[in-house]
Amino acid sequence: MHKCTTTQQPCEVVMNWDDLRVFLAVARAGSISSGARQLDLQHSTVSRRMRKLEQDLGVRLFDKVPSGYALTTAGENLVEAASRMEHEVLAVDGALAGTDLKPSGPLRVTAIDNMATTVLMPMFSDFSRRYPEVSLHIMVSNSDASLAQREADVAIRLTNTPPETLVGKRVVTVSSAIYGGREYLGKLRREGGEPEWLGVECCGFHKSWTRQVCGERPHRFNVDDTLLTQAALREEMGVSILPCFMGDPDPVLERYSEPRREWDLGLWILLHPDLKRTTRVLVFRDHMLRAIKAKSEIFEGWKNRQDGAV
Repeated sequence: MHKCTTTQQPCEVVMNWDDLRVFLAVARAGSISSGARQLDLQHSTVSRRMRKLEQDLGVRLFDKVPSGYALTTAGENLVEAASRMEHEVLAVDGALAGTDLKPSGPLRVTAIDNMATTVLMPMFSDFSRRYPEVSLHIMVSNSDASLAQREADVAIRLTNTPPETLVGKRVVTVSSAIYGGREYLGKLRREGGEPEWLGVECCGFHKSWTRQVCGERPHRFNVDDTLLTQAALREEMGVSILPCFMGDPDPVLERYSEPRREWDLGLWILLHPDLKRTTRVLVFRDHMLRAIKAKSEIFEGWKNRQDGAV
């Protein structure tokens, strides 16, 4: 029961957790569209429920701004109250999770795009076939989804410093090397000269690694995603750093140099502590642990691996 006070008589509004869950998703995402995607709902459904919530409370919760939606003072107050309720709901969910013996229900997994669309997709599809009663939602994100706020149940991340607030396990090492197109590198070997370096802005790792090997020189061709990097290398645009799980299986590419140890990153499977006893989460985690370890040579770049340098 929520009590609200307006310029009229005090009122009492019965609020349910599902309405607050939708409100929190919109508030945290900053837009109805993003909130709807997180919840796997239609934009029109979320918009209608937000209008209904505002009508029931008799206050405006959001202001429309150029970048999306901004919380009003009333909206900020409701976020605080709803977040406290969310914490209690998650605690109850975690306490009851141990009784969930059969894997079923929704499971939201976030993974970086270059893995989710390549080496991990067969693992995801195999899990879905094995456990048809689990509704698997794969979300592509290169930034940390907030497991604490339940934007996802499981996060698959590349990092050497995972958050201390999450439960996780480092599965394998992901190695990276410098790649180029076979024809491009063949011509470079025949004619000599320096390779053209792609400018890569996909993440802080690759940006700093590129600066290490080629300095601050300007780049003629620039991309902001590793899938774009791979496509550019296939078009003979130069050389760049790629994870070995992307570069080695590509028949059009070959290594310009071997992986460097200082470029190694850990591949982690991360869970929220409240979900560590939830059956569908644990079954998915164990499935991915086995599947990823079975492909460890792809991630770790065992192919002709040496501690080389450019």
